Amino acid sequence: MKDKNLAVLIDADNVPYAHVKEMLNEIAKYGNPTIKRIYADWTMPTVSGWKNILLENAITPIQQYSYTSGKNSSDSALIIDAMDLLYSKKVDGFCIVSSDSDFTRLATRLREAAMFVIGIGEKKTPQPFITACDKFIYIEILKKAQDSDSTEKPKKQPNAKTETSSVSKIDKNLIKLMKESIDEISDENGWAFLGTLGSYIIKKKPDFDPRNYGFPKLYPLIKKIGVFKIEEKETGVNNIKHIYIKNK
Repeated sequence: MKDKNLAVLIDADNVPYAHVKEMLNEIAKYGNPTIKRIYADWTMPTVSGWKNILLENAITPIQQYSYTSGKNSSDSALIIDAMDLLYSKKVDGFCIVSSDSDFTRLATRLREAAMFVIGIGEKKTPQPFITACDKFIYIEILKKAQDSDSTEKPKKQPNAKTETSSVSKIDKNLIKLMKESIDEISDENGWAFLGTLGSYIIKKKPDFDPRNYGFPKLYPLIKKIGVFKIEEKETGVNNIKHIYIKNK
């Protein structure tokens, strides 16, 4: 299957610069980031931290002067560029990197044009922007991934639990979401394929990600919750295992 060509548009005023490589690695899972632009008033000292990492990550800086005090003019520049790219038909999707709800309408408009839209921002990102995206990823889980990868001697923390790195807690709302989703997509016997379940939950809750709860995949998260029946079925000539989930 051909990778989607993605336009990555970064709002430098509303996301931290420390984890750009992790962001780009995450974006690469969904497609090829053919266009990478970052918007800011580069004369301001508040965005000076970005300047050192733009070249090594091949991100094009877009200068947008702050004409009025208190107004974020880079938002307008990003939105205009996004619409230009939409009509140019050079990309199949967009990744908007920001924690600002001002991009809610943009994400909605892009999806109306059949564009695949990823959002990346901090946990503080307002819910309307999250909901407007096909998929939303919290920067905090990318930070945790970097911290984990940089730990050369994990034996120093033998009793550390994966859940301690979570940005969300397993609660009754998550369990309710899973139970309802299983009921809605299950077969006549009540079983739902794990892969289909994960995709379906993201459609209902774009910021759903097992990593938010400290788990690398959906399967260990479901096992941890412990309120579902789990069955592994071998299919095909290679005896590939497929996992099915059912409400108890």
